[in-house]
Amino acid sequence: MVGHAVTFLGSSVLGGVLLAGIVLPAAGAVGLGAKNGAESFENIPDDFKTPPLTQATQIFDAKGGLIAKVYERDRTVIPADQMSPFMRHAQVDIEDARFYEHGAVDLKGILRAITKNAESGATVQGASTLTQQYVKNVNVEKAGDDPVAVAEAQRKTLGRKIQELKYAIKLEEDLPKDQILTNYLNITFYGHQAYGIEAAAQRYFSKDAKDLTLPEAAMLAGLVQNPSQYDPKLHPVAAQKRRDTVIDKMVENRHITADQAREAKAAPLGLRYRDPQNGCITARAGMGFFCDYVRHVVKQDPVFGKNAADRKKLWDQGGLNIYTTMDPEKQAAAQKAVSERVFVTDPVSAAMTMVEPGTGKILAMAQTRPYGLDKEKNETVVNYNVDAAMGGGVGFQPGSNFKPIVAAAALEAGLPPTQRYDSPNRMDWPTMKTCDGTWKNLSKGKKEGTIPNESPREVGPYELKEAMALSVNTYFVQMEQEIGLCAVKQMANKLGVAGKASGEPLQELPALGLGTQEVSPLVMADVYASFAARGTYCAPVAINRISTVDGKDVPVAPAKCDRVMSESTADVVNSVLLGVTEKGTAKDLNLDDNRQIAGKTGTTDEKKSAWFSGYTGNLAASVWLGSPGTKVPMKNIRIGGHYQDEVFGATGPGPIWQQAMSDAVRTMPDKEFPTVYIPDPPKRDPENPSGTPSGSGSGTAQPGSPQSGSPQPGRPQPGRPGGKPHNTTPPDPSDE
Repeated sequence: MVGHAVTFLGSSVLGGVLLAGIVLPAAGAVGLGAKNGAESFENIPDDFKTPPLTQATQIFDAKGGLIAKVYERDRTVIPADQMSPFMRHAQVDIEDARFYEHGAVDLKGILRAITKNAESGATVQGASTLTQQYVKNVNVEKAGDDPVAVAEAQRKTLGRKIQELKYAIKLEEDLPKDQILTNYLNITFYGHQAYGIEAAAQRYFSKDAKDLTLPEAAMLAGLVQNPSQYDPKLHPVAAQKRRDTVIDKMVENRHITADQAREAKAAPLGLRYRDPQNGCITARAGMGFFCDYVRHVVKQDPVFGKNAADRKKLWDQGGLNIYTTMDPEKQAAAQKAVSERVFVTDPVSAAMTMVEPGTGKILAMAQTRPYGLDKEKNETVVNYNVDAAMGGGVGFQPGSNFKPIVAAAALEAGLPPTQRYDSPNRMDWPTMKTCDGTWKNLSKGKKEGTIPNESPREVGPYELKEAMALSVNTYFVQMEQEIGLCAVKQMANKLGVAGKASGEPLQELPALGLGTQEVSPLVMADVYASFAARGTYCAPVAINRISTVDGKDVPVAPAKCDRVMSESTADVVNSVLLGVTEKGTAKDLNLDDNRQIAGKTGTTDEKKSAWFSGYTGNLAASVWLGSPGTKVPMKNIRIGGHYQDEVFGATGPGPIWQQAMSDAVRTMPDKEFPTVYIPDPPKRDPENPSGTPSGSGSGTAQPGSPQSGSPQPGRPQPGRPGGKPHNTTPPDPSDE
């Protein structure tokens, strides 16, 4: 017996407990040496601090529906009154029946363990109190996901045991037993990624911890000793046997009657198991990418912490309820459209973002390829709707989608809505002023030094309304030349195009106004939302509010809205873009209820990307279609089961926008945006096809000088609801 006892004390972790619990309190300040160099009992700090427990964070849509649950550890901390009394009794009875009778160390338990282990010749019974187990769990929690730190926290050494005992003594001085038990039930691990009793109750029985029955509570209490060995899914017989042992202990400690025990033992395990649902990959209705965007917002917005480490800590610690701007109905409409019109197996993909004008709230974010890591299923974790810094890629060239930004800059610079340019079919890139100097064309006369229009029939002169409807390249190049590249870049910045999607700054090159620098659908949707909001730009907003699980509010960033152009400028842009949808390249994209819409198509060189961005008075959306990686030319291609010779903004992304927006606005009020009267250009004289006025050597109208005999352009059109402009000349359908 003595020999077995010595072996036990030398090899078992309980040896440390025995020495620390019996020798040290009696010896006072006498230090204890150990091979591992443990500090003396008195030198161990007693300022035991319990960290905030990592908990699950829940992300909700604007209607309160759960988008996803994300966590480092699946845990929901609950108070004692939210725990079943059966659970509290069962855990104490099986782990530390004398918990309410002893202090931080249980001398009777130690002696009993020595006897049992000596009789068996092995360590079959431990003697750590529930308080000591709690201290150990806290140390593991502090270690986080660092495997080295976790291993150190669990190392069974004399020094570690002495430290745990010192902390346990301090803990029992500071907290009542009931609170220690509550803390223990919230921190301990129950297997299958469930930390704490609330997560365990949900995982195994799909119910709250307060509703656990006697047999359910007994089964969960039995898991703590060895969650793998007593796993009810993998080892149901062992789990039930362990459950019944717990029930016997509850009878022994007079917490239940013999009749209750018989009834509980007769009950089946009754599992209603739920697989762990962690992360944005579990998000419903295609919201995984938006979920990931929310994660980036929390980790990057200074309102959530003064530095990156603080913001990461907030996210990792969890325990947040994040209520977002996501509208489930609009998300469903967007996801349905991008999925039905572009198949996940197609060589190209589509992405769509919807934004509320005047608030910047993101209402929908959808894309064809699903969120995930399985490439064989065409999954991706790259969010094509957003910039690289927010989980996206390097973006896509928007093509003519960018031209309204040039028009807004020109109108702000004082050019009139009737601005006219020669707009030849092809021209050399002209010299242009930049913010810091001058850009010069070093390849004049060569193909690479010229810019053509899409169609050989596009020969000016043109005025703004017609040039936008036809998407005439040379018109907007001449407009850029007149106002300077700096004005275009500054207007883009004001409208939220802070740089390329990759994070690089916009380059002051003449092709900027023709959309050759990559952006994301979210950025373009927000640009067009600013037009709908009469010149007020609002930075994208994904989060309405955040609260902790105990009901405390977490500050969120307020909406950041600024006037970036005059209302009159925005009204002219609205009128011009209304012409695009009435008689321009987007004339076939009317919504089901025929409400007022405005927008712009865009197609890049070789048809590698196609866009449509448009809006009603209360909803803006942008759709991109293309290949994110290989830059597939969309010619002679099958998309969504339909063959297309060539894809344009009006024929590829346009119908996606049309379908999604028709569904999205169905329950929304019909809100129009203000428009102004812009006179049609004069009819062309067959003897003067260029349209150059007699005696004039230039095709450029003087800023602010309306045509003789016409109403003042830029003023609300009298006698017409909404001030809708006259229709423009029907375009060539291939012009973008």
